Amino acid sequence: MYEYFEGTIQAITPAYIVIDVNGIGFRLLVANPYDFEAGKQMRIYVQLIIRDNDQALYGFESAADKRTFNQLLTVTGIGPKSALAILANVSSGGLATAIAQDDVKFLTKFPGIGKKTAAQIILDLKGKISADAQPSPAAITPTASDVAPALADALAALVALGYTQRAVDGITDALKTFDATTTDAYLREGLRLLSGRA
Repeated sequence: MYEYFEGTIQAITPAYIVIDVNGIGFRLLVANPYDFEAGKQMRIYVQLIIRDNDQALYGFESAADKRTFNQLLTVTGIGPKSALAILANVSSGGLATAIAQDDVKFLTKFPGIGKKTAAQIILDLKGKISADAQPSPAAITPTASDVAPALADALAALVALGYTQRAVDGITDALKTFDATTTDAYLREGLRLLSGRA
């Protein structure tokens, strides 16, 4: 029914955002609400999900994420909340890589995903993730070879502290330009950047 909304982000909560489109406020359930900025004009891809007597609009920053969300919904045992939880922790490209590599262990890191469901995801979606979602190996983790060891350790520590992979990915480029040589310095700057997004 809806492909995308273009409007202004009016409100951000821990579970959803509100986008104003020509004076109408739409509540969108999104993977990481604090990745959005209040007052910003943007296009958000949306998917309407109707279950029983409940209707919900899910929002995505890219068409690739929307496609991946819908592909996840075709997997037995994956509902909208589980699909959104997966996208909160990994990019579409990162998920494509994990599936291509039969990485059950990686997939079981997501909330509510056990070995059986992880295997089902691989079985159902291998080779089906859109070509534009195919990543380099760095899409799964920021600890690629071009990242300094101290920075890589700091990024891993931020994830261990409970920040989502996507949130950490979002500040990686900024940290690469930060003048530091120790893990502690990178970690402090990372925490500062992440707190500024909340």
